[in-house]
Amino acid sequence: PDLLPACNGEITTMSFLQDVVDILLQYVVKSFDRSTKVIDFHYPNELLQEYNWELADQPQTLEEILLNCRTTLKYAIKTGHPRYFNQLSTGLDMVGLAADWLTSAANTNMFTYEIAPVFVLLEYVTLRKMREMVGWPGGCGDGIFSPGGAISNMYAMLIARFKMFPEVKEKGMAAIPRLVAFTSEHSHFSVKKGAAALGIGTDSVILIRCDERGKMIPSDLERRILEAKQKGFVPFLVSATAGTTVYGAFDPLIAIADICKKYKIWMHVDGAWGGGLLMSRKHKWKLNGVERANSVTWNPHKMMGVPLQCSALLVREEGLMQSCNQMHASYLFQQDKHYDLSYDTGDKALQCGRHVDVFKLWLMWRAKGTTGFEAQIDKCLELAEYLYNKIKNREGYEMVFDGKPQHTNVCFWYIPPSLRSMDDNEERMSRLMKVAPVIKARMMEYGTTMVSYQPLGDKVNFFRMVISNPAATHQDIDFLIDEIERLGQDL
Repeated sequence: PDLLPACNGEITTMSFLQDVVDILLQYVVKSFDRSTKVIDFHYPNELLQEYNWELADQPQTLEEILLNCRTTLKYAIKTGHPRYFNQLSTGLDMVGLAADWLTSAANTNMFTYEIAPVFVLLEYVTLRKMREMVGWPGGCGDGIFSPGGAISNMYAMLIARFKMFPEVKEKGMAAIPRLVAFTSEHSHFSVKKGAAALGIGTDSVILIRCDERGKMIPSDLERRILEAKQKGFVPFLVSATAGTTVYGAFDPLIAIADICKKYKIWMHVDGAWGGGLLMSRKHKWKLNGVERANSVTWNPHKMMGVPLQCSALLVREEGLMQSCNQMHASYLFQQDKHYDLSYDTGDKALQCGRHVDVFKLWLMWRAKGTTGFEAQIDKCLELAEYLYNKIKNREGYEMVFDGKPQHTNVCFWYIPPSLRSMDDNEERMSRLMKVAPVIKARMMEYGTTMVSYQPLGDKVNFFRMVISNPAATHQDIDFLIDEIERLGQDL
């Protein structure tokens, strides 16, 4: 009760926030200290019992509130730690963090220029720059920052459907033919999730076969399109992936674009993970053909290390998002305002309330320049290659697919000594299946590092190492390998 807006609350407020900042700064410094744990792991029931998290009728003191802040960070995963490799989004950028603090203090909403003048203009500038990097002439088109890649992909599906059948907006699915979408069997689950949410149905998402490196096979795509048309279905979208979640594969975009053009189908590129490579002169060839897409998802919160969340959907045709989504709410988007209404972006979004996500990206881009992002990305890819070269012929390691990785995903099995001389049979498979989960559990118990694992198709659990944290070094890669061997030696 002593904090602002309380009368004479300035001094208390300043000292409280100063204390909070001290807690945060200590955490930031610890995040980069390799001698600290990545995670102080406790099982859910332990954490629930150890502290009182319940909400009460009576207020607590500010001392207790600061204690709550400390406790929360004590058990938080240090996602900025140089040895945290668990997710596609890692790292802790100082300018991005500062931008997030500023955004929270400004506490406004992205729907109109009226209440978010600078942020709305920065979104306009940044999206145009991103479209330019995709290769659309003069950065033409449209776009929006959305709450994550899954929503960006859903937007693409929504707009593609509207483009083909505008009447669906008023009349719904009953008024249009049965639609089908196509994506690779290695694509992100959000394509099916979007189809479910939009009433298209998961059965209407046809999974196209991939080669052994995880890239969509164009001839199979064409075959399945023809098959669907013969059954009387209407193909409306192909979602190609630039940087798959597990293998980090890049679909052959030029061949896919040719097929989409031939059958007049909307081409979407899900570059949530791989889009960042457009910043790198050395690696952007992997997205050749992306300029032919009708829409692109690109998540700066992954490879570019922008704090969560920061996901952009870019659309080549201007005005389409607006006509697809607008509802003309007169209490928000009045048509008789005294400024240029084209900057009121709220009516082209699915959300009403929309968080300011652009400022983190914009400020980081100002601080690093495109060349700074490029250096950061090139470094992560170089580290992935270093890891690959280190383990490809090392005893106890088997690569999941041949050849050096296209992105920072390095997929491998660790084979404990007890399995090394075994014949490749059912029993070996079922024992190998259990290796990664046990090593992962031990990593978390010790708190030394985190790396994710999963099965895929007919392949049993393997490690998927990904690098997107510019703080990681060759020593951290060496450490990870030693740690896997230390924790898995006896299995």
